[in-house]
Amino acid sequence: FSVLKTPVVLELTQRVDGGEVKATLTLPLDKRIRSRQRVMLDDGTEAGVFLERGQVLHDGDLLSGADGTGIVRVRAAAEPVSEVRCEDPLLLARACYHLGNRHMPLQIGDGMLRYQHDHVLDDMLRGLGLEPVFVEAPFEPEPGAYGGSAQGHAHHGHAHDDPPR
Repeated sequence: FSVLKTPVVLELTQRVDGGEVKATLTLPLDKRIRSRQRVMLDDGTEAGVFLERGQVLHDGDLLSGADGTGIVRVRAAAEPVSEVRCEDPLLLARACYHLGNRHMPLQIGDGMLRYQHDHVLDDMLRGLGLEPVFVEAPFEPEPGAYGGSAQGHAHHGHAHDDPPR
C-alpha cells in the first residue's frame, strides 16, 4: 500500500467480536474514517490499519491481525467540539435540523448534541436560543440515514485518505 513506505510491527486487518485485548488505539474522528493508515498505538507500538473501504471505527471496536491475534481496542479521542444541552426536545430538534441542513455530522444524545467546533454554527444556535459550549470530548456522530459515513463533507480531497464512499 502506498500509505506505508516501511513495514510496521502490527497489521490490523479485521474487526473481531472479542478476545484478549493487548493494546489500545486512540484516534480522533478524522483518523477513524480512514481505512488505510499508519498509526501509533497508545503504548508506542507502530501499526498499520488495513480495513475494507468505507468502514468507520467507533469507540470500543476491536481490531486484530489476519490471524486473530494482537487484539487492539479503538478509543475515540477527545477533540474540539461544540456541545449543546437542552431539555426542550422541540428546540433541540430545530438545532439538529439546521445543523443537518448544512450537512454537519452530529452526535445526538438524550438532551444533548455535539458537532465539530465552529464559531459560526455556535452563533447560529445562539440565535435559536441555545448556548453551545466548547469542550474537548470524544466525537461519535450519527451514521448516515442510508448507512453512509458520519463524516459529512469535511474530509474529502486528501490523496492519502481513504474516506468511506
